[in-house]
This record gives sequence, C-alpha cells and structure tokens, in this order.
Amino acid sequence: MKWGLGETDLLGTQKTMWLLDNFLSKIITQGQLNVTAPNGNVTSYGSAHERYGPVNITIKDKATANRISRNPALGAGEAFMDGGLTIEDDNIMALLELIAFNMRWDYDNTTRVGLWKSQRILSKIQQVNDAVRSRKNVAHHYDLNDRLYDLFLDADRQYSCAYFTDEDNSLSQAQTDKMAHIAAKLDLKPGHKVLDIGCGWGGMAMFIHKVSGADVTGVTLSEEQLKVARQRAADAGVSDHVRFELIDYRHVQETFDRIVSVGMFEHVGRPNFQAYFDTVRDRLKPDGVALVHTIARADGPGVTDPWTQKYIFPGGYAPALSEILPHVEKSWLWATDIEILRVHYGHTLVHWYNSCREKRSEIEAIYDARFYRMWMFYLAAAANAFFHDGHMNAQIQLTRRRDALPITRDYIAATEKEYRKKAAS
Repeated sequence: MKWGLGETDLLGTQKTMWLLDNFLSKIITQGQLNVTAPNGNVTSYGSAHERYGPVNITIKDKATANRISRNPALGAGEAFMDGGLTIEDDNIMALLELIAFNMRWDYDNTTRVGLWKSQRILSKIQQVNDAVRSRKNVAHHYDLNDRLYDLFLDADRQYSCAYFTDEDNSLSQAQTDKMAHIAAKLDLKPGHKVLDIGCGWGGMAMFIHKVSGADVTGVTLSEEQLKVARQRAADAGVSDHVRFELIDYRHVQETFDRIVSVGMFEHVGRPNFQAYFDTVRDRLKPDGVALVHTIARADGPGVTDPWTQKYIFPGGYAPALSEILPHVEKSWLWATDIEILRVHYGHTLVHWYNSCREKRSEIEAIYDARFYRMWMFYLAAAANAFFHDGHMNAQIQLTRRRDALPITRDYIAATEKEYRKKAAS
C-alpha cells in the first residue's frame, strides 16, 4: 500500500488511508502533489506540469486523514484551519489551484462529473432565506471587524468583482472601472432617484452621485456597513443626496428611476428569486432601468459547497442563468442586456489573497491564526472557482418597457469613458 501501513495498524486506519489514497489517485492526474502521511512516508500523485505543482502537504495525524477521506469538500478546509493539514509556505492557493485544475469544468473532464451530487439534497434547506434569516446570514459575514476589510480591499471598500480592462491594472483602478461600467449601463439622467439594493459600505452609491448627480438610497442588512456608509456620506457632504437605510429590500416602498444591485443577489436564496424580481419591477418607474450584478454559474444549477456554506456564506448561492431568467420573465421584465464576466472575479480574489498574505500578522492580531487560515482558504477556493470551475459573473440589465433604453449599446461605452474621467477628477 502506498501509505506504507504496517500489519500492526488497525483495520479502520487502513481503510481510512486507503480511501484517501484512492481519492487522491483519481483526482490528481496533472501536476504533482506530494503527501507526507502521519507515519512519515511520502506518496506522490499526478505528474509534472509546467504550471501546477509540485505541492507538498503534510497530514499530521490519522484523525485528519479520516476527516478528509470521509468528506473532502468540508474536511480539507477544516483540517487546514485546525492545523492538521499543513502546506509548504502555508500557500493554500497552490494546493487549491492544483485540485481545481484537475477538477476543472470542461466537457471532456470526466473526473469532475458527479462529485457533488450528494450535496444537492441540501440545496433546498440552504436556500430558505426569510427576512430574519437573511439578516443573520448577512451579519455572519459582513459584520466582521472593519479593520479586516481595510487590510485587503481597495480604499473604496469595493467587496465585489472588479472589472479589469487590462489584467495588469491595479485593484483600485479595476474597481473604479467596475463602477463606471455599471453606472453607464443605468443610463442615468439628471434628477434621477436611484435605489442601491445591498449597498455595502456605500461606494457604488457615492460613485453614482458623483458622476451623475443622481440622488441615491442605499439599503443594507449589515449594521457595520450602515455606520461606515453613513459616515462616508457625511464626510463627503452629500448626506442630502446619498442616504443609507437598514432595511430589507422587500420592505422598500418608494419607486425609483434606476435600481442597482451589486454582489447581493447571491444572498437572496432560490425560493426568493421571484419575490426579488417582482420587487425590482414594483420599485421601478415605468421607464426605469435596473442592473443586477451577481455571481452566476456556467455549469447549470448546483449547490453551495458545504465548507463555504458553513463558514463563509450561510444561505448564499450562486445561481445559473437558467435559474434566474425564468423569474425575470414571470416578473414581466425585459432582459435588455446580459454580459458575462468570466475571469474578472478570479483576478480580483488573487489581489485580495495576496494582500491578506502580506497582512497575516495584522489579521491574526484581530482574530487568530485559525481565522486567518479560514479566510485564506475562502479566498483561494473562490479564486479557483472562477479560473477553473463553472463560476462567472453576470450583469443583467432590466427594464419594464422595451423602449426605455437606446436600441444599440453604443451609449454604454461613451458614458463609461465619461464616468472614468469624472471619477479621476
């Protein structure tokens, strides 16, 4: 046996190590993974690759091997968090890149097929997001210590997919370009009232007012984000034009010329998709325009992996377009433009990951080493979901009337260029 188990080992231990060995043998075929077992033996999986590997990991004890072999999707992340699984230079990105590349979403990659079928049973339970649960789920992630986000986000605190017009652009430039790209699609006019659903720390709302002069109302369920957003508006002297409220989007009563929602739809939950788009329709004026920017799936309906569901985004789910568009249709909304951003979020997450590695001691001082490893696992796993798995971002432009926008897309590029200049001034 590859793991070098002696005759004195218990049958249960032999079975555990065999299961793990069998799993890794099937998964790792391209790129090299070297695993040091609890008994000190080293086993190599896969083959040399110009980009991926070799990656050297150590499984410190039999309990860790058992945890990973029984539920790799959950167990590996927990083992890394708890220190039972260690990686050379603590570079979890290298390990997850290697695994994600081998499990990549490609038509001819049979290794990937069926791996997550057992999780689909949980999907309906995960997606029950009533107003009370939504607020708890948001608080779980977004009410973390403000200092954490300051350590890895850009100065504007954009915690969503950036837009890289050039892959070598800085994160700050890519986030500004993202806001200009989105704002341009809203076709803003003087005097417009804009609703920002899931406004974060207020950056998008502040940007829209700056480049267009529109009045913006941002709504959030995060008390920490609300405090920061309101303070930013006050500091900029725009509180009369940019205001923020702690309220569920379903409880908003006003109507608006424009609605924008960036990085929030992932938290709606499938049972609430119809209510979401019905709300967008009802809150839009007849000639209104909405822009929904969301993580989505190219690989069809799925389920949030158990580790992310447990530790990062309880209740979160990135839907396929096939799950979104039927609800758009039932809401009597026009999908006037759909753009797919394929790897932009991957590049964004790499920036965040590298910043967190540089700020390790500061993050551990705020929380602890286990939290740091959890956060790094999250960022690395998410990045590889966009580079190798079926994840993407979708920007869906919606209207109530078919003639609410120009009949070609030319206005978007022209306005985007104008907004970038205004943002830089």
